Amino acid sequence: MQPERHVRLFRNGRNQAVRIPRDFEMDATEAIIRKEGNKLILEPVATENRLLELLKTLEPIHEEFPEMEDPPVKDEDFI
Repeated sequence: MQPERHVRLFRNGRNQAVRIPRDFEMDATEAIIRKEGNKLILEPVATENRLLELLKTLEPIHEEFPEMEDPPVKDEDFI
């Protein structure tokens, strides 16, 4: 666990903000923030492979797909 740091809160428009010191930077471009009592918890969100992680949690589909009655559309040349 990293040591504590004293930081200042400031206003950015209508939002309260805090600058994250370099030694506390997260390797992410998005984060989840939640409040527990009087504490704010900031967790990085892995932006890569989020879809793959979601798909891993889903149950497989065990039904057959119906046959397509319409043939695929033919390619056309556009000028």
